[in-house]
Amino acid sequence: MKKIYLIGIGPGSRDYLTIQAIETLKKVDVFLLLERGERKDRDLLGLRKEILERHLKHGSYRVVTKKMPVRKRSRMAYQEEVAKWRGEVATTIEEFIENELKDDHSGGILVWGDPALYDGHLEMLRGLSKKIEFSYEVIPGISSIQVLAAKHKIPLNRISEPILITTARHLKEYNPAEIKNMIVVLDSHASFKAVDDEDIDIYWGGYLGSDDEILLSGRLKDIKEEIKKTIIEAKRRKGWIMDSYILRRASE
Repeated sequence: MKKIYLIGIGPGSRDYLTIQAIETLKKVDVFLLLERGERKDRDLLGLRKEILERHLKHGSYRVVTKKMPVRKRSRMAYQEEVAKWRGEVATTIEEFIENELKDDHSGGILVWGDPALYDGHLEMLRGLSKKIEFSYEVIPGISSIQVLAAKHKIPLNRISEPILITTARHLKEYNPAEIKNMIVVLDSHASFKAVDDEDIDIYWGGYLGSDDEILLSGRLKDIKEEIKKTIIEAKRRKGWIMDSYILRRASE
């Protein structure tokens, strides 16, 4: 039976692969790399190719590169829009499984960060498994959240403290007074600038793990403008940014 490995590769460093991930790379016959041609995707695609070249023998595997369907902004509800786009990506993966893998061969998809955290591949494969015959295995990766905490030298939670993980899209739903220990991902518009609270600290990181990594931290009210300017300058320089941050009520 054909098999797909979803392999978490971490958020930006070649050194973030686990031993399990490296050993799994060696089992893969054909890797699927998706690209959209944008500068961001060229950077991330390049890192994936470097990972394969670093850990695998030349000629021991094959790479299939396909165009990533572009998510088109529309008047549809956000969830419907994302579901439609994921369906198009799933079709691309289905074609890869059907046309590029022989029976008893395995395919590999290198997933940024960890496949279980804000990534759609698992849901796509679960849906495809009801249509075509194949098996799949998930190899966990280091997430940007873990790297963010490590780089700032802070724990993700203090004693008996819960952690809320959300996206910037939902940040506005919370009253600042409710924020105790919040991790925010997928923020492309510096949504933290709307949080007005004297006692919130921010631990921010962009391009985590990469050569372009940027770290900033401090009392949110004092540093939000600096972070906002940093994001604008980084986008101007590289054309894209991936960042995450922790909003945490200061200890009394």
